[in-house]
Amino acid sequence: MLLRTKLFGKTFEFQSIRELMGKANEPKSGDELAGLAAGSIAERVAAKYVLAEVTLEALRAHPAVPYDQDEVTRVIDDAVNETVYGEIKGWTVGEFREWLLADQTTADMIRRVSNALTGEMVAAVTKLMSNLDLIYAARKIRVTSHCVNTAGLAGTLASRCQPNHPVDDPEGIRAAIYEGLAYGSGDSVIGINPVDDSLGSVMRLLDMTHDIIRTWQIPTQNCVLSHITTQMQALQKGAPVGLVFQSLSGSQRGNQSFGVEVGMLDEACALARKYCWPEGPNYMYFETGQGSALSADAHNGWDQLTLEARIYGLAKRWQPYQVNTVVGFIGPEYLYDAIQITRAGLEDHFMGKLTGIPMGCDACYTNHARATQNDIENLAVLLSAAGCNYFMGVPMGDDAMLAYQCTSFHDAPSLRQTLGLRPLPEFEAWLERLGLMQNGVLTAKAGDPSFFLSR
Repeated sequence: MLLRTKLFGKTFEFQSIRELMGKANEPKSGDELAGLAAGSIAERVAAKYVLAEVTLEALRAHPAVPYDQDEVTRVIDDAVNETVYGEIKGWTVGEFREWLLADQTTADMIRRVSNALTGEMVAAVTKLMSNLDLIYAARKIRVTSHCVNTAGLAGTLASRCQPNHPVDDPEGIRAAIYEGLAYGSGDSVIGINPVDDSLGSVMRLLDMTHDIIRTWQIPTQNCVLSHITTQMQALQKGAPVGLVFQSLSGSQRGNQSFGVEVGMLDEACALARKYCWPEGPNYMYFETGQGSALSADAHNGWDQLTLEARIYGLAKRWQPYQVNTVVGFIGPEYLYDAIQITRAGLEDHFMGKLTGIPMGCDACYTNHARATQNDIENLAVLLSAAGCNYFMGVPMGDDAMLAYQCTSFHDAPSLRQTLGLRPLPEFEAWLERLGLMQNGVLTAKAGDPSFFLSR
């Protein structure tokens, strides 16, 4: 395959699809440190120009890791709808982009085509899009799911209540949950990142969060984001698990660095469907982030955007209730500053929706990245305009356990009121019954966690 073009009087030639994909990507510090990025703006433009003429069939034929060497590749490729693929395999990446952005292309049409896509196809078209393209195209696509409540509906924006505590103190976590609920955070999930991954500690937190949900009859689900094997043990011992969580990577070796494999995740999903307390049918919760495979030296020489796109194709296997990219958490070694974090957040949200999974975002940054809280608020506004399913809700936007900065309990209601969005419908009805919200707006009673101490 000849991957060559002449631009500005200079000939640019790329030796492989892998090299072309890396150099067509927008600037990312991770790709630069790995030696995969374009050496100049001109080379990046040339790579995009060449990539626009590559067919979807060629991309399927050149996965980031060969089919016989990687179970992620096998999961994605085996799931391709061959009838739909036969209709689109001759499209170039440029033609695919134009089709996605056309006014005549509807959400139903995109959802049908999503069943014939591999991660490499999704990544390639993403590389040709501007930030506004990513917002416009993602906004067309709604992916809904149901556990206790219904996520992803048009006109809604959910919030995960993330009451992390540096020593897993149950009363400190309880206080943070009450504060989040008082601001309307928690319709996505009440989800705790535990310090202690032991079975006993995880079960105590599951019992405590379920007790709050049951006492206040809250239409939401709980989750303790321990390793999936600990959650599986908790399920088997009768703990009240709402969602089952795991971080994922875009290659088999990357997932092995997390201590997981496809067979284990199949087993966990089966246990969730048998033992989780909500009605379902969607019980899985996954988190991702550009750079995960690269940080484990499990990227096979491919760029971090492509490996991220492959995660979404893998996650789709288990019909998750929600997925989010923890976009700035991995650090400036992979996304250097606010410009790169913003770009990656928009890319990841679009790629997840295009793949056909319910997608949110942890709009965040670490304290050694070149970003500020204003930058993260800007990203949250852009993603809300793009139809993002949910964000995190952390006290004051400062996670005391994970030591990073993200969106606060206050941000979801601000975004909702600014953009005319509402909480998930079941949760909004509950807030109205308690007098914390009226007509989509928080009341004077809202924001005071002592409200929940009356019982």
